[in-house]
Amino acid sequence: MSEVPRFWRESRHRYRLVGTRCTNCDTLYFPPRVICPTCRRESVGKMKEEEMSGAGEIYSFTVVHDGLEQFKMQIPYVMALVKMKEGPFLTAQIVDCSPEEVKIGTKVTATLRKVRSEGKAGIIQYGYKFTICP
Repeated sequence: MSEVPRFWRESRHRYRLVGTRCTNCDTLYFPPRVICPTCRRESVGKMKEEEMSGAGEIYSFTVVHDGLEQFKMQIPYVMALVKMKEGPFLTAQIVDCSPEEVKIGTKVTATLRKVRSEGKAGIIQYGYKFTICP
């Protein structure tokens, strides 16, 4: 069981938004990939890690009014498709705002937040969420 916290701590793409760029076609992927789905065999050994800035904008969103039991305290909450400045799209929760403040095209920035915990004394898992830029 001690390996689970280590897995989450060492998951670079989850905490730092690290993707991979195919140096063959210059496409950035998130989460990271070992092989580019466009270039296939030509991309082997040509995928390079790249950290994204965390800046993006809301491409689409929905307001969740009835969620799973572990998210009942957050209802209503906003889930969005965020287009990152570097190109990839991410699905993420928009936090620290009311659903009425969220609009398509709104600039957002990534932030590290608690995603869930396993019971009162269990493992706390963190991940990225987004906040509206001032």
